[in-house]
Amino acid sequence: MNQGRVLWRYAVGAALLIGLAATLDVAAIGTAIAGASPGWLIAALLLSVPQVALSAWRWRYTAARLGAPLGRRQAYAEYYLATFLNQVLPGGVAGDAARAWRHARNLDAGHAAWQAVVIERASGQCVLLLCALAALTASLPLQSALAHAIGGRHGGGIIGALLAGALAVGVGVAVLRRRRGPLSGRIAAVLGRSLLGRDVWPVQLVASAGVVLSYITVYLCCARMIGVTLPTAELWPLVPWVLFAMAIPLSVAGWGVREGAAAVIWVAAGLDPAQGVAISVTYGLVVLLSSLPGALVLLRQRARVASSSRSNSVSLPQA
Repeated sequence: MNQGRVLWRYAVGAALLIGLAATLDVAAIGTAIAGASPGWLIAALLLSVPQVALSAWRWRYTAARLGAPLGRRQAYAEYYLATFLNQVLPGGVAGDAARAWRHARNLDAGHAAWQAVVIERASGQCVLLLCALAALTASLPLQSALAHAIGGRHGGGIIGALLAGALAVGVGVAVLRRRRGPLSGRIAAVLGRSLLGRDVWPVQLVASAGVVLSYITVYLCCARMIGVTLPTAELWPLVPWVLFAMAIPLSVAGWGVREGAAAVIWVAAGLDPAQGVAISVTYGLVVLLSSLPGALVLLRQRARVASSSRSNSVSLPQA
């Protein structure tokens, strides 16, 4: 990624945050975050440990299905490192690309390492989408807001986007099932072994559901951390849509995009947008804190490389 694109993504996140600050009560948001409960903070951070462990296990499982085995400790350390890099580098996928690259270096069939990361992340996004759709059915305010949008001037765009998405999925499935070309055949074989096979998809579904549930639970902890008393039954359906917005690669670690999505979703649910933004900012800070073990992994790897370079250097005698 060139420097211009990097700066652009930092600028997008900053612009979105500045725009929200100009329209919302920043003092109230700051006060809520400053008064965060340490107990809920500890709970959120503790939840991130099994979250990373389960994510790393899902990666190992997917890679093993593709013939690219990973050690347990390696997968755990690499996933923490990828999480940290995703928090500090633009795009939100740089860390995943780095772990795929490092895994591929040690394999004869390196493409399997890249496939494993892509499919493992896709598994999580598919389950998150299912969860978001389930949340829509569970939230009357969101249903009302969507019905109003569909009936209003934005209805054509929403319906068009849904139809286009459904058409794209249908065409993709039809191509993979009916074509016998080498490329489509390889794609179908890879997906069958690692994601869609009869004995595979239940495992992927359960693992990804556990990961998504941990994301939502951490988000709820962040809400309680800053004193939000909205009932859980009303709060949780809003969370998957905020998390889904974070996947849009426009900024760094979702900053700005996540807060903007939270503001829109809270308004759609008839709630104070400042509350949604405050929870979102708290969540972003908690995720950054929970990723710090990845910084330790990075420091250890750099120290190991430096030590190896020193040990391999040869001092030539002077004439």
